[in-house]
Amino acid sequence: MRVVLISTYDLGRQPLGLASPAVWLRDAGVDVECVDASRDELRDDQIDTADLVAFYLPMHTATRLAAPLIDRVRRSKPAVPLAAYGLYAPLNRVWLRDRGVAHVLGPEAERELVALVTNEPRTSNPERRTTRVPDRAGLPPLSRYAALQMPDGSRRIVGNTDTTKGCKHVCRHCPIVPVYQGRFSAIPVDIVMEDIRSQVIAGAQHLTFGDPDFFNGPTHARRIVERLAREWPSTTYDVTIKIEHLLKHAALLPVLHETGCLFITSAVESIDDEVLAKLQKGHTRADFVDAVGLCRSAGVALAPTFIAFTPWTTVEGYVELLNEIVSLDLVEAVAPIQLAIRLLVTAESKLLELPEITALVGRFDPHSLSWPWQHPDARVDRLQQAVMSVVASGARRPRADVFAQIAAAAGARGQAGGKPGGGPGQGGGRPGAGPGQTPPHMTEAWYCCAEPGPDQGDLV
Repeated sequence: MRVVLISTYDLGRQPLGLASPAVWLRDAGVDVECVDASRDELRDDQIDTADLVAFYLPMHTATRLAAPLIDRVRRSKPAVPLAAYGLYAPLNRVWLRDRGVAHVLGPEAERELVALVTNEPRTSNPERRTTRVPDRAGLPPLSRYAALQMPDGSRRIVGNTDTTKGCKHVCRHCPIVPVYQGRFSAIPVDIVMEDIRSQVIAGAQHLTFGDPDFFNGPTHARRIVERLAREWPSTTYDVTIKIEHLLKHAALLPVLHETGCLFITSAVESIDDEVLAKLQKGHTRADFVDAVGLCRSAGVALAPTFIAFTPWTTVEGYVELLNEIVSLDLVEAVAPIQLAIRLLVTAESKLLELPEITALVGRFDPHSLSWPWQHPDARVDRLQQAVMSVVASGARRPRADVFAQIAAAAGARGQAGGKPGGGPGQGGGRPGAGPGQTPPHMTEAWYCCAEPGPDQGDLV
């Protein structure tokens, strides 16, 4: 039996979602070919020799990009069974079935994929699952993926891994929630470290831990970073942590700095407490401000992400967000795309629990795979389009210059209306950003629970 696993997009990272099921299938004696269509074109001969083609759909963009490839496989080899797995597969079950995908699986589909091509019993029960070291053989080298851009102009090769599965939180706009319902589990430390080892040997100089919240299991996280620092002391890393957990586990921030953490991504989303409550984020504007100070004191850069445009955004509130970013000295820490992102309402989104959302959205759009909405104030939609245009045209310009143009588009006065200053300095010991420098960041932008509009695909 021969299985072709296909990834279309995974935030510029080497897809762990191919490497993980690959080891299970190979252990079962199955011939596996992994195709990362974000780096290599899918060839006809790969389709022609397949007994099963499975698409990995970890996010909204990946799902939309899979559509033409699914159609191509159906045309090229109509008899081959198709499967889809990953976080966004069950959320788009109906759409996938309509496109001819026979097997729609969840994000932990390793055993189920094996069962499709062998006689092994099929189970979707997480309690019966085990974890194996991912097999990255056959994937493009790490040097072909997004790199870490350092303040001095140098770049580092980046690997990635997960230390947990699922998430204990229930943020209303997050696609993890409908699938995991607040559940998470830890991946054994030895498994994580073996995956890291293989990537360091392959040239990784920096690691991204892809967990939705690295501090879902803080003791587990500490064991991993301390072991990482002992075994590969020159390897740096970045993590994603909720504002709520940055405050709750502030004592661990110096540990992150000492073990090589260069920056922490945190989905702040908004500085409006009412919006944060609607999204069930678990933090307030004041908490965000406190978290900035805690990270700065610990010597770890904070990279906040936002959903700047929601049905509750006002023009005045947007200007206030820009002013807050300036006042917190975070202009260089915020990727410009974060100031253009519009709330995405996907299939089965918990946002549909809110009456104001259900009253606002139109019919589900199978092309965009979302519930489209227009802002009640047309000025806000026009502003979002103007900001997106600024971001698209300023991809290679300094962040401060793009920020200033965004502020001008918003008609900002006061703090954001002037030429913003640089980012905060770093604590000593690890390479970071000095005054006026952009902190370490990935060469491909990071998105959470929202994406650019369909006509800005080149930004993804």
